[in-house]
Amino acid sequence: MISVSIVTYKTQASELRNILQILDCGDVKKIYVIDNASEERIRDICGGYPKTEYIPSANKGYGAGHNIALRRVLGGEESQYHLVLNTDIQFDASALAEMERYLDSHSDVGLLHPLILNPDGTMQHTARLIPAPADLIVRRFLPSGWFGKSRDRYLMKSVDKTCPFEAGYVQGSFMFFRVEALRRTGLFDERFFMYPEDIDISRRIHTGWRVVCLPEVRAVHDHRGASYKSMKMLWIHMSNMIRYFNKWGWLADKEREEINARII
Repeated sequence: MISVSIVTYKTQASELRNILQILDCGDVKKIYVIDNASEERIRDICGGYPKTEYIPSANKGYGAGHNIALRRVLGGEESQYHLVLNTDIQFDASALAEMERYLDSHSDVGLLHPLILNPDGTMQHTARLIPAPADLIVRRFLPSGWFGKSRDRYLMKSVDKTCPFEAGYVQGSFMFFRVEALRRTGLFDERFFMYPEDIDISRRIHTGWRVVCLPEVRAVHDHRGASYKSMKMLWIHMSNMIRYFNKWGWLADKEREEINARII
């Protein structure tokens, strides 16, 4: 059984309806919509989809929202796999059955991710190495032509994308978890309001399982890059990354080095 959680915050109605229609397939047994804005219109939309449970919530962040659903999933025994999903993403519903089959036959994989494309068909490179502070500084603040080899290494651009490959972490827009991996390693760290929660949980999954990108499955993500357009979102991004590096280490991070070395 596959369960799904979606966190909304002032989400467009058409966007939510679109993703709920995609998920209205036999492979999905339960959809949790955690509404961090607690809007009646979102409740009304969810009411039109029998598999969907609407959960209003205070806005405590992306990971905290998904954790509300994940605690319910872990409290039961129905779900073997759980999908953490954004609303701004599109894919064929058959992808879920394919990902389920892959995890069924690869018991050492705890987290699976599709190949993510931009709306124009170019690759987003959402499967990456575990970042060091320098990787994020170079990518976020320096001209795109600087430190090209370092950027490409972090984004794993040289990896063969025609077959499944292991990644340090995968972007939180589409995370297909083995529930048992979550049960053992824990849920999203709620000290991160948003942004590094996917890095943090991916690296914890590595303690017992592999994190894999499955290129046979493709999804289109209309990534908006809010922190590139809003000073408020940039500050949220930076402050949460500071919390992340305070947790795991800035220059000295042996686990990061071991995971990246193994993957490379």
